Amino acid sequence: MKLKYAIGVDLGGTKIKLGIVTSEGRIVKKDSIPTLANEGVDKSISQIKKGISNLLKGNKNLISGIGIGSPGVVSLKKGTVENPPNLPGWGKVHLGRIISKEFSLPTFVENDANAAAIGELIYGKGKKLNSFIMITLGTGVGGGIIYDKKLFRGDLGGAGEIGHLTIDINGPKCNCGSRGCIEAYVGNNYFIANVKKKLESVKESKIFELIDNNLENLSPKTIHDASLLNDEFSIKMIEEMGQNLGFGLASIVNVLDITNVIIGGGVSGFGKILFDSTKNSIKSRVLTPLKSRVNVYPANLKNNAGVKGASSLVFYS
Repeated sequence: MKLKYAIGVDLGGTKIKLGIVTSEGRIVKKDSIPTLANEGVDKSISQIKKGISNLLKGNKNLISGIGIGSPGVVSLKKGTVENPPNLPGWGKVHLGRIISKEFSLPTFVENDANAAAIGELIYGKGKKLNSFIMITLGTGVGGGIIYDKKLFRGDLGGAGEIGHLTIDINGPKCNCGSRGCIEAYVGNNYFIANVKKKLESVKESKIFELIDNNLENLSPKTIHDASLLNDEFSIKMIEEMGQNLGFGLASIVNVLDITNVIIGGGVSGFGKILFDSTKNSIKSRVLTPLKSRVNVYPANLKNNAGVKGASSLVFYS
């Protein structure tokens, strides 16, 4: 089989990750660029075009097409993106048509977490699993459902929005407009805001040293670094994240009878503390016959799941 090349685009609320990927799943060139979401839809699309242009320089003749993973409800056939929670002002955008017209290349658009799930199915941990639930942790919380080696999209392509499952009807407001969503507890911005608030009443934590006593420097990485130094507060915060995530996932496991969970995205780098907490939380809430079958795995593709999954849309759509 002749090796083919595609551009994969992982569109996030904070940054856009891009790569030239072979049909075997090897990234031969990659880039990252700010989304600039707060500057509006036109600016974000301009950033996508800029990132793709950078990769195409000297490589366009190699490229078979472009695949894009985007948050929001995505129509694979139409290439439209609707109301992505962390991309203000988007409404309904014909992203596939815009990018295809700009670069004269076949362009495929899929929900970002679905793309990551496809990436894990073809190239990663999911290769050996018949069915699994994929969770991506970043600015938002995305989800993808693989059943019997196939992606479940639902009627409109919006299936798998696990980040917007309510775990507390009176919980904090979420960007999607609802309250108490999983994302409103474990999405990056919400999580950091919660940790900052709790740090106000904490006298001893290694976080303070790592951030030079300036809460503006707080990031998931500093919380993770502090946990590696056995900082009790940081460990507790990561365990709490896993617990909240697990409460929501338990409902999905009960409904679907899919007990394999793969977690990807930047925050998944919290590692064993997060994975153990999530697994224990799921097992505490699922039906008794399911408890022994629950498995929680880190994504094999790590932060490249979105880019590789998006590129695979070109090869396997």
